[in-house]
Amino acid sequence: MKHHSGSLEVVCGSMFCGKTEELIRRLRRAIIAKQKVQVFKPSIDRRYSDQQVTSHAGMAYDAIPITKAQDILSHLESDTTVVGIDEIQFLDPEIVSIVESLADKGIRVIATGLDLDFRGEPFGSMPILMAKAERVDKLQAICMVCGEYACRTQRLVNGKPARYDDPIVIVGAAELYEARCRKHHEVPGKE
Repeated sequence: MKHHSGSLEVVCGSMFCGKTEELIRRLRRAIIAKQKVQVFKPSIDRRYSDQQVTSHAGMAYDAIPITKAQDILSHLESDTTVVGIDEIQFLDPEIVSIVESLADKGIRVIATGLDLDFRGEPFGSMPILMAKAERVDKLQAICMVCGEYACRTQRLVNGKPARYDDPIVIVGAAELYEARCRKHHEVPGKE
């Protein structure tokens, strides 16, 4: 089933807020509606599976691993009507023009990603994608310190907060990261 018009939906938030679960939920609904779905993920994300997007809670959906945004176009099948992209913040800046092109061709694009890096700053192309999207859903996790809503991702190094000048991209899960509220998010060395 073809869409009348394409669109970009962005699901964002901190780690452990349910972004991938929401992506999978939307993909399953698209399949029920007899739409052709393809899912992509950055090949750098090997936390749970090389060939699936997988939530921290264990939900999974088959995906094509890609190393650069352009790879989406070489794998895209002509009858695809819904494209899912998980962890989009890890892809190169060309992802913005690619998702816009897909949406302009009538494809529904559902993208998930961290809106903020571990330092609490906008992550990759996410600010641009959020601004250009027809729909943005910002999910929240639960702060591991106080139990309030969490909007930040805390990176830990040997149990202590990572420093501001540490590398931005280090793929990991609960062994390296926690969800934190604004009050309990710490970044030593940040001015």
